[in-house]
Formats: sequence, C-alpha cells, structure tokens
Amino acid sequence: VQLQASGGGLVQAGGSLRLSCSASGRTFSHHYVMGWFRQAPGKEREFVAASLWSTGYTQYGHSAMGRFTISIDNAKNTVDLQMNSLKPEDTATYYCAVNSYSDSDWADTTSWDYWGQGTQVTVSS
Repeated sequence: VQLQASGGGLVQAGGSLRLSCSASGRTFSHHYVMGWFRQAPGKEREFVAASLWSTGYTQYGHSAMGRFTISIDNAKNTVDLQMNSLKPEDTATYYCAVNSYSDSDWADTTSWDYWGQGTQVTVSS
C-alpha cells in the first residue's frame, strides 16, 4: 500500500486546512480502516481520527473532537481530514495510515500497517 498525503501548510490560529491522502496498491474492503495521526517535535505520535472503509464509522482523538472531520471517498481511494478552528498546539507533522484489521485499537500506533510520508501543518498564533 502506498499513501501520499498533501494539503499541509502554514495557517493562522482560527483558520482551516484540509489534508488529503491518496491510497493505492490494494483493493480495500470492509475490514480496512483509514486514519490520521500527528506528531509534534519531542512528542509521541498521537491519534487524530479514523474511519472504517466500508461504513464510514468514525473515531476521533480528544484533540480533534468538534473541530476536525475525517471523510473517505471510496471511489477515489482517498481519505481527507478537514481541520477547523486550528490552534498553535495543532502544529505537527500529520500522517495518514491504513489499518487492515478493524477490530484492533485504532488509537494504538502499533495497530496500523501502512504509513504515508507525512505533511507539515504549522499554526501561527
């Protein structure tokens, strides 16, 4: 599986960004999960959001609830992350990922099988 993330950049606090991740190399089916994590310098990788490929069921990390929305386009094999009301603490490298076992703990980085290269998001105060 190859994952290509895009859409990062520099934005002022309170602004919005939309990240997109294109997935290829596999025919995804009902047990796949697509997600986003982030990692700030000196910190552990943090779960942001994930969605079940087949149904669109979603889970969000605490920092993303109410501000971020994850969505999957099954026809295009893409997973987007709409980020609103951005804060300086959202500054991090954002990674898209694929989990091939939907019954796993989605918030656990070890549950995820494939990772994209990351895209930088910087929120200025």
